[in-house]
Parts: sequence; C-alpha cells; structure tokens
Amino acid sequence: MAITASMVKELRERTGLGMMDCKRALEETGGDLEQAIEELRKKSALKAAKKAGRITANGLLGLKVSEDRERAAMVEVNIETDFAAKNEKFIAFVQKTVGLVFDSESGDISTVLEAGLDAERETLVQEIGENISVRRAILVTSDSGGISAYLHGDKRKASLVILSGQNNELGRDIAMHVTAINPLVVRSDEVPEDVLAKEREIYTTQADDSGKPAEIVEKMVEGRVRKYLAEVSLVDQPFVKDPSQKVGTLANSAGVEVERFVRYEVGEGIEVAEEDFAAEVAAQLNDSA
Repeated sequence: MAITASMVKELRERTGLGMMDCKRALEETGGDLEQAIEELRKKSALKAAKKAGRITANGLLGLKVSEDRERAAMVEVNIETDFAAKNEKFIAFVQKTVGLVFDSESGDISTVLEAGLDAERETLVQEIGENISVRRAILVTSDSGGISAYLHGDKRKASLVILSGQNNELGRDIAMHVTAINPLVVRSDEVPEDVLAKEREIYTTQADDSGKPAEIVEKMVEGRVRKYLAEVSLVDQPFVKDPSQKVGTLANSAGVEVERFVRYEVGEGIEVAEEDFAAEVAAQLNDSA
C-alpha cells in the first residue's frame, strides 16, 4: 500500500512524533494507522527505557488551587536539561500532570501514571529526546478554605500553605516566605528527635573544644539549640517582607494559625554526576542509534 503525505500527516497529528518516524511506522504496518500508532508506542517505551537511567535534575513545578481554596495539588516533573524544560510540550505535560493529580482521589502519582499518563511520558521522551520523570506530587485539602500558594517566576520553587481560616493575601505572603527561606517545620516542637539530637551533638562537641567548665558548656549548648529551633521553625522566623515581625505573630494578629506547609524545589536532593562534554555527546549519539 502506498504511504501518502496525508496519512503521515494524520499520524503525526495523533502522536506528535516526527515525520520520518511516522512514515517508517506506516511502511512497517502496511499503512494501518492504528497498528502504526501501537508500533510507535512500543518504540516510545523502548527509547524511554534506554534513557531511564539518565539523571533528570532540571524541570518544572506545577500548581493548581481550587477557587474555594479547599483543594490544591503540586507536582515536580523532571527532565535532563534546562533547555528542554522550556519545550512547550513538556510545559503542557506538567500542566496536565498537576491537573490529573488535582482531580484524583488520593493524589497518588503512581495511580495517575498507571491510568495512562506514563504512556504519554514515554512518547514525550521519544519526541524530545531526553529522559522525563514525574518525581513527586501532593494533594492537600482544607475544610476552612485556608489553602494559599506561591509559584516562583522560574517555576522551579513553590509552596503551599494551609491556614486555619481564609486569608489568601496573608497566606500567599507566607507561602512566598516559605519558598524564599525554606523553614524545616511550622513549630519548634515538630523538629524530629533525630535531627535535634544530631544538632545537639554537634554543638556539644564544639562547646567541649572551648575548654570551659561543664556547666558553662551545657548553657552554651542549650542556647545554640534554642537559636537553631527559632531559625528552622516557620512561626519563629522574621517575616521576609517585614523582618520586624515574626511569621507566627503576623498570623495571630490576623486571627489565623499556620497549620501546615509544603515546599518543593526542582532537583533538590538529586546528585548530578559531572561528565565531560565529549562523553556526553557520545552517549547521546549512542542513545539515538
């Protein structure tokens, strides 16, 4: 069967893949459009599997908040390079991902991927030529409508804040503060015991090296622990827009409390291996073969 330009065009429109890939798929399947789509999906999965081991430390965050501020979702979708993160189809994929998480029952990203999103991810990997991973997602709810959000301009840092009542202007300001300052917990009593124990051990070692009496060392350690707790606790931090006020005081004066926050930053915690340029180019050529 002769493969016409209109057949290739239709397959491209339905898959978003390149002209030559579509033409070859049609030739291999004797012009059967549905079978060609299936073949392309298989090849997409194969290419995606080849790229699966490549580190994805760049990418974008997606945010969606309901109008009544009772429901919100946030996702991190990673890709290998900052350049590819600006691809329109990648951006659209991030928005679709956060929309699906927002509409889901639990926000479980594995369930969302298994429902069909992973097949789209594999196709996009083939089209863009870089590994893509949906790293994490969260769905939060608030009966009081106290959810506020802040997404930084580069879409690489974002925060969700849940207040005990509705005050979106204040909530957004606090979410901006969380994004900028990166507190560990809302209140000092929420700092995990193992984290606090490690900090106390470090301060004790430092104080012991001073050669001062044990009772002085103990006071030094306790003072440093109190300072650490104030630095990592959101409500005890000076408000980024007005350092004369603490975040907790600001919230209380508005008649609300900060119940919870979630902060994402693209690539945080991902170790990126250093490769020389020649090796990187050679690896890409091998993957495209």
